Amino acid sequence: MVAMIGLAFILIFAMSETTTDQIADEQIAARTTMDILEIMSLLPHRYPFLLIDRVIEMERKQRIVAIKNVTINEPHFQGHFPDYPIMPGVLMVEAIAQTGGALLLTEIPDRDQKLMVFTGIESARFRRPVLPGDQLRIEVTVQQWRSRAVKMLGNITVDGKLVCDATVMCQVVPRVVKKAAPEAPAE
Repeated sequence: MVAMIGLAFILIFAMSETTTDQIADEQIAARTTMDILEIMSLLPHRYPFLLIDRVIEMERKQRIVAIKNVTINEPHFQGHFPDYPIMPGVLMVEAIAQTGGALLLTEIPDRDQKLMVFTGIESARFRRPVLPGDQLRIEVTVQQWRSRAVKMLGNITVDGKLVCDATVMCQVVPRVVKKAAPEAPAE
């Protein structure tokens, strides 16, 4: 009995050494799915530029699959094109990068002080138009993984048909610190 109490005390002490941030980081890295709030806790993007709605599969440092529901309410459809609304290809490539970023940023402990940026795009192909009402399945597979940079192959399908594929390279960089506004001189 005394040994069990001692073991419990050691476990409680060891757990108190772990910060809440470390626990949150470990929980995110261990996840295989993410809802929109978890995605927003990783990515700095917000409406109208957050282009993934849900992560449905994830294997650490290997692959990730996300879903994007395309709706007519998205602002780019007002001008692209008024009589034939199609999703711009550049936004599909951005959706690939954001999906890969969700995977990459799960591995970065101080991600609140970092940004993920594009460093390259190769072989982007757009095979079919994406229309309002479509649901994108964005599958990203890691080709090369370094501590702060990743090369990934992304494929987007709608109803099982390939609509876009591209290879993207991304890097994690420090966030620029916002400078405080200068104080007005005292009178």
